[in-house]
Amino acid sequence: QVQLVESGGGLVQPGGSLRLSCAASRSIFLIYAMGWFRQAPGKERELVADITRADTTNYADSVKGRFTISRDNAKNMVYLQMNSLKPDDTAVYYCATKASPTGVYGNWGQGTQVTVSS
Repeated sequence: QVQLVESGGGLVQPGGSLRLSCAASRSIFLIYAMGWFRQAPGKERELVADITRADTTNYADSVKGRFTISRDNAKNMVYLQMNSLKPDDTAVYYCATKASPTGVYGNWGQGTQVTVSS
């Protein structure tokens, strides 16, 4: 079981940028995929972006062209660079792991709050 700790959230103005980090308690080299999710108040948790161990990436339509996911296997870290932030991006952001192509995401971290507001 791997523990995940997210950080980097905060309050930012519309149009601003944030970089979220997800630190894993052990090697992520063999983990099939790492994902970033978010949950806004009153809404279901949704996939924002994920990245496989082959560095194949996938993004929600709402963040394409603005967010970039990356992983550093040597540091056991996953990042989410968020640019051109909008108020609709306000949510708690979580990272998670998926063990196989047909698996489901799990090992949720505690989340980090992102608030986009002027």
